[in-house]
Amino acid sequence: MSGYAEGIVVLLCINAIAAMGVSLLTGFTGIFSLGHAAYMALGAYTTAILTVQHGAHFLPAIMLGACVAVAVAFFIGIPTLKLMGDYYAIASIGLGEAIRLILENWQSVTRGARGYPGIDNYTTLPVALAFVVIMGILMFNLINSRFGRACKACRDDHVAASLLGFNTARIRVASLMISAFYCGVAGALLGGFLSFIQPVMFDMMKSTELTAVVVFGGLGSMSGCLLGTAVITLVTELFRPISQFRMLIYGAVLVIIMVLRPEGIMGNRELLSWIKDPFGRRSK
Repeated sequence: MSGYAEGIVVLLCINAIAAMGVSLLTGFTGIFSLGHAAYMALGAYTTAILTVQHGAHFLPAIMLGACVAVAVAFFIGIPTLKLMGDYYAIASIGLGEAIRLILENWQSVTRGARGYPGIDNYTTLPVALAFVVIMGILMFNLINSRFGRACKACRDDHVAASLLGFNTARIRVASLMISAFYCGVAGALLGGFLSFIQPVMFDMMKSTELTAVVVFGGLGSMSGCLLGTAVITLVTELFRPISQFRMLIYGAVLVIIMVLRPEGIMGNRELLSWIKDPFGRRSK
């Protein structure tokens, strides 16, 4: 495999990890968010500081970076997840931009808008593949567990879920924390892949891209989320030579899929069930 192709696969793995986190919150819990790039930034900067300035090994540094994202998500989620529907999406934009601006102006720690260079290139292809496989297995087990079914109940009707005995507030906060963990790991891996991070890399455009991938693949389908990530990543990379038209093609692909399949590529079905029954018929 050439170095360029290997880089695309690594980037695909990183995007897939972040998209799985957003899919859990948006697709399975029903909380629309446009600020998850901030959690990627927290994971990336924490890991970079630990590895560069303190000589920490990248594995515990990645875990600590993800835990910082989880802690911030916990303190943000308790007051903001009381908001419903579009109100939380608007709040998430402000929170994401606030975190980005803090990183941009805290020059003594983050070097501000100049970026943070000199990060060890620890995100190799085996490392990226190992992370995406392990975290993918954990996520698929999670959405099929009791917690995953509780998340789906909150998504479908949080009032009915509360009446059935689900602690919807705790489920929503836990979903946000797990989602932030995945995005924190993805941000840390991105820093190790590029060896350089900058606050502008984690702006609202990145958050919108993550949410668009989840909607593109299908809300309520983790397989669709991964498939959508692969399609969008490959489209943006394949048309990089014609960079002036790349975003136009990217937008056209999104529009075409949304017109032909408003529910997304996979809808709310997983790939395994679609292979067994491609037309959605119930087995008798």
